[in-house]
Amino acid sequence: MIGEPDRPGVAHGDRTESVLHDEEPTATSTWARLCVVSPREVAAIHPLPRGTTLGREPGSKGLRVPHKTVSRRHLELRAEGRHDTFVVADLGSRNGSWINAVPVGSVPRVLRSGDVLRLGEVVAVFEQGSGVLEERGGVSTAAVVGRSAGAIALRNGIARAAADASPVLIIGESGTGKESVAHELHRLSGRAGPLVIANCATLTSSLADSQLFGHERGAFTGAVRAQPGLFRSASGGSLFLDEIGELPLELQPKLLRAVERGEVVPLGDTRTITVDTRIIAATHRDLVAAVEEGGFRRDLYARLSLARIHVPRLAERRADLLVWIDVLHQRWQADRGVGAPPFEFSGEAVEVLLLHDWPENLRGLDHLVRELATDAASGSPPARISRARLAAWARPCVPSSATVSTPLPPPVEPEPTPTPAREARPPKPTREELLAVLEDEQWNLRAVARHYARDRRQIYRWVEAYGIELRR
Repeated sequence: MIGEPDRPGVAHGDRTESVLHDEEPTATSTWARLCVVSPREVAAIHPLPRGTTLGREPGSKGLRVPHKTVSRRHLELRAEGRHDTFVVADLGSRNGSWINAVPVGSVPRVLRSGDVLRLGEVVAVFEQGSGVLEERGGVSTAAVVGRSAGAIALRNGIARAAADASPVLIIGESGTGKESVAHELHRLSGRAGPLVIANCATLTSSLADSQLFGHERGAFTGAVRAQPGLFRSASGGSLFLDEIGELPLELQPKLLRAVERGEVVPLGDTRTITVDTRIIAATHRDLVAAVEEGGFRRDLYARLSLARIHVPRLAERRADLLVWIDVLHQRWQADRGVGAPPFEFSGEAVEVLLLHDWPENLRGLDHLVRELATDAASGSPPARISRARLAAWARPCVPSSATVSTPLPPPVEPEPTPTPAREARPPKPTREELLAVLEDEQWNLRAVARHYARDRRQIYRWVEAYGIELRR
């Protein structure tokens, strides 16, 4: 019944341990679930069978949605074909159905993972993937918020990497919460020393050497006393090197030595000092491309990326967006010592929020929360925030093959594939497009390479740059 949480400790995700291989993939389980996010009283996550009816009274085998704007039998969801492609069709509902703000008719339409469904005032996110991820536990849900497949996979990645002393590379766009991931990695590592944070984007070639590795008194003009540097300050703990892609090229050999051997040489000294410091690095840049272009050392990249954690964009965690709004609203109130009820949104307003592309990720969402909270504090807050109030935030995600819902075409007899003339190669795909093709080709990298008319090594580079974990 909607309104009850899913079973604790068990969840589903769309990524498994990364293995680069050439063999045909073995058969794995697939899953699909519906994350009902609004209104609050019906919010829950539900696994989807291959076929089900959604409604207020859908029958014994249907999915019950107890809300007054939902018809008795509102919507049909069913899986078709060997790839378990889900399709959706309206069953003549009173208040209508929408996929990504486009009305659903009686003709079945294809659902993609991440699509937003609205039934009257009820809003849900459809998620689908392969394999099964069980929540490993231990990772704070306050630091890594949410119950989306992306949030679960992120927490599991942190849990896998935390106990190992090897370096970790956190990959993700600006504003996705990479520093929170670093804090969790350090907390779960059990290391007694501190977490020291350095932003490589602020390090200059002239000062970075002494800031990272320390200096002796008199090593340069103004060095009136010796300084240990960040590596020694973090000894016994962890050093978080944020924006590692901005580190000056001339400092990278010294960083490699410190990472590989645990040794630093302070500026103005000849002694080699041993340090016990775990490195956690983060970047929003495509370091694989930077290596190919000569802007980042290949050996340093290989050493830093022994473990990789991809932090999804906020738009890839749609099922968590309203939870994040509540978290940020509570922080805003705590900072000011005030209290206020949580925001309430109309169904159309929730649809707008979930379909917005959030280019600034959590920073952009925090901007919205502050704007709404300030409005509410300055006058009588509306009972519900309408779509019209969010007009400035109504820019949807850029459509891609992984997010656009299309009508299900009628079955046709397959035609022989003609031998094409020499064609221009398809452009580099977005992460969502690449994931869709990987799924369509059952994660066979040879087939994906043929699809894009690229060398298989290029597919590897794309996969690594996007932080996609391949499965067997």
